[in-house]
Amino acid sequence: IPRAEEHTTGGTTATCALVLFAKESLMQINITGQHLEITDTLRDYVDEKMGRIDRHFDQIHTVHVVLHVEKTHHLSEVTLNATGIQLHARGNAVDMYAAIDAMMDKLDRQIMRHKEKAADHHQGDGGIKTLPRQP
Repeated sequence: IPRAEEHTTGGTTATCALVLFAKESLMQINITGQHLEITDTLRDYVDEKMGRIDRHFDQIHTVHVVLHVEKTHHLSEVTLNATGIQLHARGNAVDMYAAIDAMMDKLDRQIMRHKEKAADHHQGDGGIKTLPRQP
């Protein structure tokens, strides 16, 4: 997996870009840390969680994950760009891994809700094709 890393002076912001090749989809993940250094363990944890999201919804183009540390609170935000939709979710916890879990759970629920709406939109008992023909 190709990885590109960028660090600014002062150590307050770290950016990591990943490109995941899954099935036939190409998903780019950008991970940014504010007041936090992105370690390989954090990067791998986000990759693992995004793999779960990619199983549910395979039309994802880019994902931008921002991890913050503010005193005792760990915040995580994600913006997902996919075909025809942009989703945003946030997680907040006392542990960064718990914040990532909360964020991914919210994002997963949003994706499942989007898929249900898309699937139910064209299939229903009230459709014109299901009406009985009149002579």
